[in-house]
Amino acid sequence: MARVGLNTERLARAGAELADEVGFEQVTVSALARRFDVKVASLYSHMKNSHDLKTRIALLALEELADRAAEALAGRAGKDALVALANVYRDYAREHPGRYAATQYRLDTETALASAGVRHSQMTRALLRGYDLTEPDATHAVRLLGSVFHGYVSLELGGGFSHSAPDSDETWTRTLDALDALLRNWPAPDPRTTEAG
Repeated sequence: MARVGLNTERLARAGAELADEVGFEQVTVSALARRFDVKVASLYSHMKNSHDLKTRIALLALEELADRAAEALAGRAGKDALVALANVYRDYAREHPGRYAATQYRLDTETALASAGVRHSQMTRALLRGYDLTEPDATHAVRLLGSVFHGYVSLELGGGFSHSAPDSDETWTRTLDALDALLRNWPAPDPRTTEAG
């Protein structure tokens, strides 16, 4: 019988909090059961297994991050929008490291297409309209921005920039300056590569 007060949404939120405390990889149904002082079996009426729990945490985190991004991007364009979006990712990762890690959790295609991940892509593409990029360059740029944001934030969270000057904040600002310059001067495709394809 399901414990009174426990439901899927509450468990996903508690799982997200646990992820921030101990790391996303450490989140399991057993760990969550201990948090609520219930038997593991009592949680299986709400979720199938740890993969299901992690998927729900990932969906929650993607939704939270998309909401923040939408709010930050409202009324902004060009470099202002680029900086706003980048800072949302960085700030969220610093505030919620476990949830941020959950946003990288591999989802099956159907779940991914129904998730807020689609909104992330749409917002990034909207931002790129200010740089006049067309396909396939817009897709290349979406992937570039995601790679730079995630790579930088992950290295920073891991302490990768904490042992040398200049300060990480300064490098972040210069990185965004460089991305803006690149997006405004996006290189034309190499005709040799285009012909080979």
